[in-house]
Amino acid sequence: MDHKWSTSDLEAIEVGTTKHRIPDLISDKFALWAVKSARKPTDIFFRNKYLHRSVMLEVVAAVPGMVGGLIRHIKSLQGMRYDGGWIGHLLHEAENERMHLMTWMEVGKPVLWERALIATVQTGFFAVFSLLYMVSPRTAHRVVGYLEEEAVTSYTHFIAEIDAGRIENVKAPDIAMAYWNLDSNATLRDVVLAVRADEALHRDTNHHFSDRIRAHRESLFEDMDNVGDKPHIKY
Repeated sequence: MDHKWSTSDLEAIEVGTTKHRIPDLISDKFALWAVKSARKPTDIFFRNKYLHRSVMLEVVAAVPGMVGGLIRHIKSLQGMRYDGGWIGHLLHEAENERMHLMTWMEVGKPVLWERALIATVQTGFFAVFSLLYMVSPRTAHRVVGYLEEEAVTSYTHFIAEIDAGRIENVKAPDIAMAYWNLDSNATLRDVVLAVRADEALHRDTNHHFSDRIRAHRESLFEDMDNVGDKPHIKY
């Protein structure tokens, strides 16, 4: 994956209520309630430990794309029909979130008991989200959209903590500089900006996916330019 964000792009990511999707359906309201409810214990447990919070967030965030891609892959095989371009995009998203995790593991280095807690949360989320995606993919993508809204907010607070001097703005790890094509003098703040940009894209994409399912326009080739078989999906 070839990322190249400019500083102005990274700083301009829309945050807060400016990109909040107001729920209208009961299922959307449930999705928002579920995400907000899940955030409360995280806020209590991690408070301002944003590096450790980020590890927890990315362990969970890397699940939906893989689950969605797997379920759609199986359905495509069983139905013997093309998936409309979803599988590759969802796996792409899962890999992006996994790289976020690899980056924060380099910086935060959680201890054994934190790893055990995170693994337990991920296992539970994997089971619940898999069931939800099989029952209602539209609601599942809405959940991810709201989860990513919270992620953008968390990373915005992370940046504020760095700017206030409460978190040291250390040198960016090599894995982050390679993945996002950052300059050799890049810092932790630059990494957080890059991760927040990715999360904002996932936020908008998953809300859009939920809308497409609702409108019965699931083929991602619709309303898009094509090159051969492949749509232009900017990431």
